[in-house]
This record gives sequence, C-alpha cells and structure tokens, in this order.
Amino acid sequence: MNKKHIGNQAEEEAVHYLRANGYEILDRNWRWQRNEIDIIAQKGQELVFVEVKTRKNEDFGYPEEFLSDDQEERIHLAAEAYCDQLNWSGEVRFDIIAILQSTFPDHLEHLEDAF
Repeated sequence: MNKKHIGNQAEEEAVHYLRANGYEILDRNWRWQRNEIDIIAQKGQELVFVEVKTRKNEDFGYPEEFLSDDQEERIHLAAEAYCDQLNWSGEVRFDIIAILQSTFPDHLEHLEDAF
C-alpha cells in the first residue's frame, strides 16, 4: 500500500470514530492557499480542527510525535481562514487522531486540544 492510500484509510477511520462519538463532520481535506486541514468537525458549540497522523509501527516514535511546528502553524493559519469564512466566533480546538497500525484492529487515540 502506498502512503496516499494509507493516509486516506486512516482519515476514513478517524471520520468513523468522530461520527460515532457525536461529532458532525463539516469538511475533509479543506485547503486554504498551500495549507490543508484533514478534518473539520463540530461538537456542540465547538469547532474542532483535526490532524490525522498514522504510522505502521512505533519503531521511530508515536504518530502524534510527527506533527512539526511548521505544520501546526499552517493548520492554525488555515483554521483562521476557515473561521473567517464562516464568521465563526465560538470555541475552537485543535486535535490529533493518532492511528498505530501495528495491531489489529488499528490502535486509535484521540488527543483533544493537542496543539
């Protein structure tokens, strides 16, 4: 399996998890300029920007450890543009869904307010 396919599969898994836990999915792979947000969801009065990280195993670290400062900054900029577009003035949160594929089923961890 190539990286794109693995990433798409992980995002599908994350969307399924979020929906099962009461989140409404508003957008997926939302782009602003050269920045992308994997999943934008809403739960109650909170807008949640979700970065999905996946790894085949933990040999080189856990998935959530692979979010760089540059990626965080780009996600924050895109989220600001999204909020402006919606004229959103409510609460905002940035989460990571980390998926480790070395087990069956995959191990999924939802890190709320991660960055």
